[in-house]
Amino acid sequence: MTDKLKGVLPLAAVIGVLAFIYVEFTLNFTFQWFTDGDLGNGISLPANFHLIAPVGFISWGFYFAAGTGTDGVIKVSASSVIGSVGALLVMILAPELADFPDFWGISLMVAITAFLLVMTIPAGDWYYVPSAFGAYAAVVLWWFATGLDNWADSSGIIGGGVGNSPEALGDPTTAGYGAVLGILSTPYVWVWINVLVTLFIGVLMGWLSTTITGAITPAPDEEAPAEAADETAAE
Repeated sequence: MTDKLKGVLPLAAVIGVLAFIYVEFTLNFTFQWFTDGDLGNGISLPANFHLIAPVGFISWGFYFAAGTGTDGVIKVSASSVIGSVGALLVMILAPELADFPDFWGISLMVAITAFLLVMTIPAGDWYYVPSAFGAYAAVVLWWFATGLDNWADSSGIIGGGVGNSPEALGDPTTAGYGAVLGILSTPYVWVWINVLVTLFIGVLMGWLSTTITGAITPAPDEEAPAEAADETAAE
C-alpha cells in the first residue's frame, strides 16, 4: 500500500498543481479577462467565446482512459471533434423538427446522432467512443444551461443567444435565460466552439500531467542498475 502511494504521489501532485492553474485560468478568462462589460459586482459579462472550467476535466479524464501519450491525445482529440459535431447537429436540426415546448425533435435527433456515434466504431483505433459521448454530452449540457438557443427562443421566448450586455441584463425582456442569472446566454454555435476548445485544453492538461510526471520521476530501468550496484558493493 505504501509503495503504491509513493508511486502515485508524483502524478497526484502534478495533477493538483495543473488543476489549480487550469481552473484559475479558465474562470478568469471567462469572467475577468475576455469579457463584454463590467457587471459592477466584481465580475464581468462573459463574451460569446468563453471557457467552461468543468468541461476540461471530462477530456482530461478520458485522456487517461484512452491510454495516455500520443495515442491518448489523438483518440480523445479526434473523438471530441466527432462527438461535438454530433451535438451541433442536434442544435441545428432539432428546432427544425419541433419548436418549444415539444421535446420530441431533440429526442429524435439525439437518438439518430447517438446511433451514428456508435456506428463510427469501425473507423479505426484512433476513435474512442466513450470520449465522443463525453464531448457530445458536454455540448448538449452547455446548450441546455445557456438557454437552448435556436430552440427555446423560436416561439418568442427569450432563450440563449440574445447578445447580452450589462444594460440588457437589467431588462427582463432582454436578460436571457442562460446560466448564472442569464449572463451565459450563448448562441448555439458558440456553445459548440466553447466546449470543443475547452475539451482540447483538457487534453493538453492530461498530456502535461503525464509528461511532467515522467520528467520528474526516475524510470524503473534507471533505478534497477543503481540497486544492483548497491548490492554488488555490499558483497
